[in-house]
Amino acid sequence: MTRPPCAHPGWRLLALVYDSLPVLALWLAASALVLLLRGGVPVVPWSLAWWLQVLGLWGLTGLYAVESWRHGGQTLGMRPWRLRVEAAGASRARLWARYALASLGLLAAGAGLLAGWFSADRCTPHDRLSGTRLVRLPRPG
Repeated sequence: MTRPPCAHPGWRLLALVYDSLPVLALWLAASALVLLLRGGVPVVPWSLAWWLQVLGLWGLTGLYAVESWRHGGQTLGMRPWRLRVEAAGASRARLWARYALASLGLLAAGAGLLAGWFSADRCTPHDRLSGTRLVRLPRPG
């Protein structure tokens, strides 16, 4: 049985746009909690507290993605586009590796996602290096 090709980068981008909405809601809730815990005093940009908050938001986003992938293979943004992460032996460590590598690819001016445009099988570096794949499911019926 042949494996389906990796999902086209355009579908990946659409899923990222959709996923920005639940992630933004998580960030707002977490930031409100930080503000509450700091007695209404916002963190100063570029301070240690700011970097810790940024790291916490990155981790919260990763928790959303990894747990969504572990339970059904899809985030909310992936569902309308019929995308699913496939991973043989989908351990949390493997999925966290996927998330971390994808984050690095986005931080590098999107080079990780851009690589999928030029790859014959449309797989990205984070697909290959994490041993996972993002595939597009066939239409039902």
